Amino acid sequence: MELTSEQSRAARALLGWSQQQLAEAAQVAKQTLADFERGARTPYDRTLRDIRLALENAGVEFLGVAEGKGVGVRFANASPSA
Repeated sequence: MELTSEQSRAARALLGWSQQQLAEAAQVAKQTLADFERGARTPYDRTLRDIRLALENAGVEFLGVAEGKGVGVRFANASPSA
């Protein structure tokens, strides 16, 4: 599943992370992340992968249409009733 700018912003909010914190965790330039999140740039696939992996390693689970759950984010250990 492709990471969207909206999911990136939502995941950061869920974690309470700044753009700088995510950029450091993903080892990408803060400006690249900022441009992506505001829709000004589509990063390389490997950059999107690094951003997604950093968020997943911090405990975020990405939900997609394929899973029948809508598109969004949640903590990976969230219970179904939460």
